[in-house]
Amino acid sequence: MYELPSHYRYATPEDAIDLAQLINIAGEGLPLYLWTQMVEGSLDPFELGRQRAMRDSGSFSFRNAVVREHEGQVVACLIGYPLPDAPAQTDYSDMPPMFVPLQQLEDLAPGTWYLNVLATYPEFQGRGYGSELLNLTRGLSMETGKSGVSIIVSDANPGARRLYERFGCKEVARRPMVKESWVNPGREWVLLVETSSR
Repeated sequence: MYELPSHYRYATPEDAIDLAQLINIAGEGLPLYLWTQMVEGSLDPFELGRQRAMRDSGSFSFRNAVVREHEGQVVACLIGYPLPDAPAQTDYSDMPPMFVPLQQLEDLAPGTWYLNVLATYPEFQGRGYGSELLNLTRGLSMETGKSGVSIIVSDANPGARRLYERFGCKEVARRPMVKESWVNPGREWVLLVETSSR
């Protein structure tokens, strides 16, 4: 297992509520929108997000997460995982329409380590935690034998894109967003891939 620097650790189920909140920050409200559509009865949508983060498997599992602590408090996280080496043969017809463009882009980055979430709580932004976490992805991807890092970002988030481009990511493809009732200024999802020599 890749050895993390001081103040960073692999997430545990106890971090699930922080992971749910940080996933929503990274996703610009899309996760909360989806959880609200999925929730049944009087369950709080964030509770559904917490339950999903507590699972042992799945893309948003705590097992795929690294957290950054400050004075014992989780303040930032990344969630990522290796993608298969062969291009996926995904059946998009069985997928909710909002997910299709995201999955299509993910399928264009086989053999990479996919950075699904990178987020810092607003009150802790500007301290370099995002850059530190992003730099950790190189070690995490090498640990799994992957050839680079991939990430999907909204075309309406130029700050995130600049961060990823400084890291060495380049645009590979775009797909139009499917928004339904989700309110967001973006129009397209953009796949960025970092494939610098290791």
